[in-house]
Amino acid sequence: METKKEIKILIWIAVIFGVAFFLPIESARFNTAITATFDLVKWYAREHVVLCLLPAFFIAGVISVFVSQGSVLRYFGANAKKWLAYTVAAVSGTILAVCSCTILPLFSSIHKRGAGLGPAIAFLYSGPAINILAIILTARILGFEMGVARTIGAVSFSVIIGLIMAFIYRKEEKIKKEEQMNIQLPPEKRPMWQTSFHFFTLVLILVFANWGKPAADDVSSTWYYLWAYKWYITGFFSLFLGYSLIKILKIKWQWVLLAAIATVASALLSSNLIVNAKLAPLVPMMVGIAALSIITLLDKKDDENREWTISTWGFAKQILPLLAIGVITAGFLLGSTHDGQTIAGVIPNEWIQWLVGGNSIFSNFFASIVGAFMYFATLTEVPILQGLIASGMGKGPALALLLAGPSLSLPNMLVIRGVLGTQKTVVYVSLVVVMAAVSGLIYGSIF
Repeated sequence: METKKEIKILIWIAVIFGVAFFLPIESARFNTAITATFDLVKWYAREHVVLCLLPAFFIAGVISVFVSQGSVLRYFGANAKKWLAYTVAAVSGTILAVCSCTILPLFSSIHKRGAGLGPAIAFLYSGPAINILAIILTARILGFEMGVARTIGAVSFSVIIGLIMAFIYRKEEKIKKEEQMNIQLPPEKRPMWQTSFHFFTLVLILVFANWGKPAADDVSSTWYYLWAYKWYITGFFSLFLGYSLIKILKIKWQWVLLAAIATVASALLSSNLIVNAKLAPLVPMMVGIAALSIITLLDKKDDENREWTISTWGFAKQILPLLAIGVITAGFLLGSTHDGQTIAGVIPNEWIQWLVGGNSIFSNFFASIVGAFMYFATLTEVPILQGLIASGMGKGPALALLLAGPSLSLPNMLVIRGVLGTQKTVVYVSLVVVMAAVSGLIYGSIF
């Protein structure tokens, strides 16, 4: 045993030495990929973690702590009516408007609370795939037929993939169903409307804090005005959160008032001191999240309030390291594309454009696979595809990427594996890739 251990150490030393010895620092492609990696990590940290992921962790904490197991089992459990479970799961994306990474803590929450595998998978896919804003943007920029195809494909995919996963693992689901029939559920602590009010207040804060900027020439639409006033709208819903903390969670109003004052003061200071308009909102969001964490952790009236923040921290510990690994890997291999700029990774963008032209079986599968591994923040897939189509990408592969990309990413897969295990993750990813490619092939042959 000691010899095997020493040999393993020797192999690791040899591998690390070999990588260091042959490091291709003289290669322009390698150096560009390194730049792309750091660029994507920096952009992800600035644009996505504070405004998107951290609020999502708190929403997941609400599901984990405040949403009773009975409610989860009623709508998503193995014994729930299938039409209800899959309908609720399939339309969730229109409400949440989240990306492939933000959906993960929410998916993990309902899965741990006893949701059936099929509805949980439908929820996992639909959350980022049926984003109503992205569908509207798709129809306006890529064409009405592409927007309709994306809508039909995303809704049907979530249900079909969920049903297939439930069928493949029906023995496990049967055991879960029998176990859930014998569960003695405690009475509801508070009316469902109160928990729903608290939950949807956080969801609306998440949605408007991340409301995307419309096209440069679109300055008269409702979307533009919502974007222009999004921080006022977010602040308005923060008032509802304050009400919820005091009236529903029973936290001392003095604490909530102090938290609100600190958040507003930080917003005023950051808007005056920070030149970069994109970075200024991060300060009050971080102060607000820190204040919320402190007042819930210090609350001694109700253990659930403290448990909410502890649960939130648990999701952050589980998911953030895997996301970091995934973002770094995706940036190095596929490059960084955002805000109108593109930095190539080790795999040249020209190869991707060349490989996804036309409407062959290969081009559709390639687009689906590449889309599955790339990371798309909410709404960014549309301008990226606009550039690829302009460079010769076929309409079929474009739809394949639209159906596989937003719902999957390398970081997303790593976290799903931690929740479901390797086998279920491989089956789920394979189903998404195959169905997206086939849909792209059919669409491309029609249009």
